Amino acid sequence: MADPRRDLPSVSALLESDALRPLLARAPRPLVTAAVRAALDAARRGARPTPEEGEGWAGRVAEALAEQERPSLRPVLNASGVVLHTNLGRAPLAAAALDAVKAVAAGFSNLEYDLDAGARGSRYSHCVELLRELTGAEDAIVVNNCAAALVLALNTVADGREAIVSRGELIEIGGSFRVPDIMAKSGARLVEVGTTNRTRLDDYRAAVGERTGALVKVHRSNFTIEGFVAEATLRELAALAAETALPLLHDFGSGLLLSLDAFGLRGEPTAADAVRDGATLVLMSGDKLLGGPQAGIVVGKATAVARLRRNPLTRALRVDKLTLAALEATLTLYRDPARALREVPALAMLTAPAAEVEARAARLRESLAARGVATAVVESVATVGGGAFPSARIPSFAVALVAEARDAERRLRAGELPVIGRIADDRLLLDLRSVPPSSDQSLGDAVARALA
Repeated sequence: MADPRRDLPSVSALLESDALRPLLARAPRPLVTAAVRAALDAARRGARPTPEEGEGWAGRVAEALAEQERPSLRPVLNASGVVLHTNLGRAPLAAAALDAVKAVAAGFSNLEYDLDAGARGSRYSHCVELLRELTGAEDAIVVNNCAAALVLALNTVADGREAIVSRGELIEIGGSFRVPDIMAKSGARLVEVGTTNRTRLDDYRAAVGERTGALVKVHRSNFTIEGFVAEATLRELAALAAETALPLLHDFGSGLLLSLDAFGLRGEPTAADAVRDGATLVLMSGDKLLGGPQAGIVVGKATAVARLRRNPLTRALRVDKLTLAALEATLTLYRDPARALREVPALAMLTAPAAEVEARAARLRESLAARGVATAVVESVATVGGGAFPSARIPSFAVALVAEARDAERRLRAGELPVIGRIADDRLLLDLRSVPPSSDQSLGDAVARALA
């Protein structure tokens, strides 16, 4: 039998065919050419049956062209049950933040222009008053992420000097990045004290010497240590810092501005707690529990923040206008805590009553059943994610797909609007806790299309 791949058309023949003229009319010729080559290569590999002449090839080339035109960074639906999923972009932005970004992005802004003085201003003036108001700090500065804030703070106060930190707080964060490695890049020399499970105030005191530049406390936000443990509190370290005339840096991480104790999420301090307990500088993320854009936020003593602003490294770590717009709009919501709980998506998802999540799951099941997709509503356990409340287990509900789990997971992930679920007990679960209610219709449509 003759191999049909021997009769494949040439690239030029396809490009000159009538069937491909509509594609060439809407897309650049080099891009269509690349799509033709991709379609021919797929046929040559035998990945799919060789199409017939004309329209068959046009469809294959159109598919390859669509794949090439597809953005690398795309929206997905997070049905994993991990609300602050780092791999999926952490916190989604509030509507107010999206509006602010659009308004600033559409034209020019007063990013570094003082409208009152009619002269050059500073991008580091934006968000300061809100951060002071919400945390009780004397001053604030925003850079591009929390790791950058840590490097900047240490480089400013302890470059070429020692930074004392507990061995139990030398943690690893996402992507195999380790806090001690990040700290070492600041130019400070780490001095480890205590043990993994027990570090006392006297351990810090004994390590203070002429070469000491700072005391450092890192909040263990992504794991817990239980049992035979001890640690110096932030307030105790603040007293030691005052006694020894040293700055105390607190890598707070999560960015929590409101206590969530009333919703069963306990044990995570707020930024205001850290400021009140006496840290010189408190460092936190903007895109975790704060629910805003990626940013490194530093609040604390005015003299220390002023030193950060003067550090030349600050320019390399500076934040852009879109981030500042989104952050300011998000922070504004916190002036009314009830509004923040409603409108900051991360907070709304974390605090939604389980009964509401169950009702949404039931509606999704009914919608999918009407389109021929068999599912069941099951109880689930969601998590916070983003290195916050590591031991918290949040009651939730999910739609379990009856289809073969791994095949369904692949199909949903490959959809035009990808859906990311999780496999448990050989079932693919779509946990509604991590899906904003406004996306329920989109989720149903995406699932139905992928499994049709």
